[in-house]
Amino acid sequence: MKKEEKNVIIDRLAEQLKGTPNFYLTDISTLNAKKTTALRRKCFEKQIRLVVVKNTLLQKALEKIGFSETDIFGVLKGSTSIMFAEVANVPAKLIKEFRATGDKPVLKAAYVQESLYVGDQMLDELVNIKSREELIADIAALLQSPAKNVISALQSGKHTLAGLVETLESRAA
Repeated sequence: MKKEEKNVIIDRLAEQLKGTPNFYLTDISTLNAKKTTALRRKCFEKQIRLVVVKNTLLQKALEKIGFSETDIFGVLKGSTSIMFAEVANVPAKLIKEFRATGDKPVLKAAYVQESLYVGDQMLDELVNIKSREELIADIAALLQSPAKNVISALQSGKHTLAGLVETLESRAA
């Protein structure tokens, strides 16, 4: 591969890294063609872009966008695939789901919500990260809860309230 071609790949990769807030570095090297196709299909269904890259090109792309985390450079050995995702925990859930039938893909590192997670042991923690939409739904549920309690208390006690009002009116008369 010529130097110009490598520079084009590095530039494209740097744009993708900069344009996507979350990416996972994985090892899918020992998957056979059938399992690789199944993984790519699941990635497509969940709106994850799966790209196989050379480690040196990936490191240069990361350096180009100002990434100076030496921990992530340490995992760039062997076969590396990148999963680009808009939602933080979707690739982690996909990896966990896919590993129910085998030992790959292996999580090397993940850059999620401006935090670096290194090592396969971080997979469970990444699965539990809530997406923006999930956090908004949780906040909305918390805000609705007190109002629902007041309304249900008023509705359950409306017969009692009506009796109380009648008693007060009869005493006043």
